[in-house]
Amino acid sequence: MYLPNVCMVISYTCNNFVFIQKKPLSAVIKEVCDGWNLPGPENYALQYADGVQTYITESNRLDIKNGCILRLTKAPGRCAEDLFRGIQSSDSGVRCESLKELASVSTDVTFAQEFISRDGHLLLVKIVEESNELVLNVIMTHTLVGFMELMDHGIVSWENLSSVFIKKIASFVNAKPTDASIQQVSLDILESMVLSSHSLFLQVKQEITMERLIAHLQVTNQQIQTKAMALLMALLQTAGEADRQVMMNIIHSSGSVQDEMAHYLYVLQSVTLNHLEPRMRTPLDCCSQEQRDILHGLRQAAFETESEGGLTNERRRSLCAKEFKKLGFSNNSNPGQDLVRTPPGLLALDTMFYFATRYPDAYNRFVLENSSREDKHGCPFARSSIQLTLILCEILRIGEPPSETGSDYHPIFFSQDRLLEELFCVCIQLLNKTWKEMRATQEDFDKVMQVVREQITRTLSSKPTSLELFKNKVNALNYSEILKLRQTERLHQEETLASPVLELKERLKPELLELIRQQRLNRLCQGTMFRKISSRRRQDKLWYCRLSPNHKMLHYGDVEEDTDNPPIETLQEKIPVADIKGLLTGKDCPHMKENKGKQNKEVLDLAFSITYDVEEYSLNFIAPSRTDVSLFCLWTDGLSVLLGRDMSSESMRSELEILLSMEIKLRLLDLENVPIPESAPVVPKPPSNYNFCYDFSQCN
Repeated sequence: MYLPNVCMVISYTCNNFVFIQKKPLSAVIKEVCDGWNLPGPENYALQYADGVQTYITESNRLDIKNGCILRLTKAPGRCAEDLFRGIQSSDSGVRCESLKELASVSTDVTFAQEFISRDGHLLLVKIVEESNELVLNVIMTHTLVGFMELMDHGIVSWENLSSVFIKKIASFVNAKPTDASIQQVSLDILESMVLSSHSLFLQVKQEITMERLIAHLQVTNQQIQTKAMALLMALLQTAGEADRQVMMNIIHSSGSVQDEMAHYLYVLQSVTLNHLEPRMRTPLDCCSQEQRDILHGLRQAAFETESEGGLTNERRRSLCAKEFKKLGFSNNSNPGQDLVRTPPGLLALDTMFYFATRYPDAYNRFVLENSSREDKHGCPFARSSIQLTLILCEILRIGEPPSETGSDYHPIFFSQDRLLEELFCVCIQLLNKTWKEMRATQEDFDKVMQVVREQITRTLSSKPTSLELFKNKVNALNYSEILKLRQTERLHQEETLASPVLELKERLKPELLELIRQQRLNRLCQGTMFRKISSRRRQDKLWYCRLSPNHKMLHYGDVEEDTDNPPIETLQEKIPVADIKGLLTGKDCPHMKENKGKQNKEVLDLAFSITYDVEEYSLNFIAPSRTDVSLFCLWTDGLSVLLGRDMSSESMRSELEILLSMEIKLRLLDLENVPIPESAPVVPKPPSNYNFCYDFSQCN
């Protein structure tokens, strides 16, 4: 049929043509055909000439704008009939052109309805099912594009497709030497199948190998990468928890594409979580009956209140205010005011309601446990929930657009349909546990929230792959563990745990130990006053003991109470250091054995003795008091040094650590803000010879 190039500009004031909206469209088309002497106006239709060339119908004619350019073309039914016949032509050229045109015009829903009414889509399915290597790639591409465009209109169901067709489409994706255009549209078709029904998801999952799908992400064709990622995400979103876990394990094991895959997963996570942003940015509307009902539902779920039907308004308001206060709302007379702040806005109400309805036993236990405590010791549920929701929003970066280079995704996201709500349910119970561990009061609220934030952040950084794993890890990370980690990180930050620093410590230790040994000997040379304990435990006599300046003699003797640092000549008794055979402490001391069973632990901890002259004699000491344990350490360390033994007191270890820390800090002052490598740099090999010199004769 010959069709003249008839175009017109729609203008409601045009001299040549007036498009009257109230006139039937068939009458308008007849008027145009009569103007060009074209018979059979029922075979024609109007269509936009620019942009998306949509057919003009009675349902969309009101969308025509003043100045739009329309053209006269074949009617949708006539076009569908001609293409239906052309596709079945024995002439491959006609068939290819018909399929090419079909791929273009199938975007129009009016044409699609006409073509599908003739079972045209089944004709395309047949072409795919019966295809082989002899079918040209261009024909197959046009066939698949046309089929995809027809199905996108939702006129027919995806579930009517045969398993043969699904396997054929999957084979295009799995095959390596395949035309890129065919693979691209095949991935698109499979994605739509997966999202349409669970039964199709199972068939596609069975036919598509995850390894091959991941391999498509390595190709340079950006369109194939995008379509492959879309199909992968559709499979992950539709899969059950077990299937999703298996697929995530395959993804994580694909080390060669780990960085790129991580970026795609990060983008999907970011875009999905950002769907919560509107709720996060919306404050509670105190005039909304629905939102007020949710608040009262939280109250009623926590407390078995008396029937409110027979109460006066004043009594009812008083009862509600009392219970909202127990729930932890700051504004108990109007709790909605607590949720006006954004963020977290309505998202905090959503998480609280989800916890109360999904885990009612845990919710009741939390509220009742804390409402039974004193006001200052109870953990406020509402206040904690609002702050915890805000913390989770910040950690999950809800409301932040995805970065072009970001790759920090959480594997747990792909194992949960409602990640934020489920994390909240775990973390609100963690918060209550941490509150008790810290023995917190209302004044400690911010400190508790900081610890909880740290617990969540540290646990998520370990990339748990399931909610159960996250729950186990975060509960194991209690308050005492957080304190230990903070201490370790502080030491790392000060670089006192770096390998070179630890090596330097070992080199400094002998020198500092010698310093402590000299201090101990000097202290023994100064001497100490001790009390004698008789068999009747009388402490009425004093004696003094000191080491000679040459470290060869121990001088001791009785002294008066008001004597202060007696001269060494006044101490009549002495023991050569060379004759000392051993050092005894505690219950091993002779003076402790003599009164076995009568000495308390305090005296035992302060007692020490030296034996001399073939262990037949001993000199017995008891440090002055429990508060002077350092004197016990000083003397036992000093005597150990005289005997050539290692010092072993707790005081010595503490002093050594302090000296090492001070010395290291002083030596590292010049290296401030300079990172210390874990290992020493490689020393270059020496030159093969040293036959080189500088020619000074060239200098001016």
